[in-house]
Amino acid sequence: MNTLNQFLKPRTAIPLATNLLAVGAATVYLRSHLVFNHQEAEARMDEIEGTLRGHIGLIENSLERLELETGSKKQDAKGGLKS
Repeated sequence: MNTLNQFLKPRTAIPLATNLLAVGAATVYLRSHLVFNHQEAEARMDEIEGTLRGHIGLIENSLERLELETGSKKQDAKGGLKS
């Protein structure tokens, strides 16, 4: 009981409350900062994904064009072209 009374005295309670308030405020600030950074990183990843999908589409189109050009040549058993 003596310890509880000591924590409730203004000399101890005010610094304790101030510390708890500071830790709580820092936690809220850091969480909001973390959420913002996460959203920014997610937006960057979406942009990179779109770019990669575009490049993959270009590569597939080029591959189809090459297959049409060399379609008259026969392929060997390994999938390569015979001369």
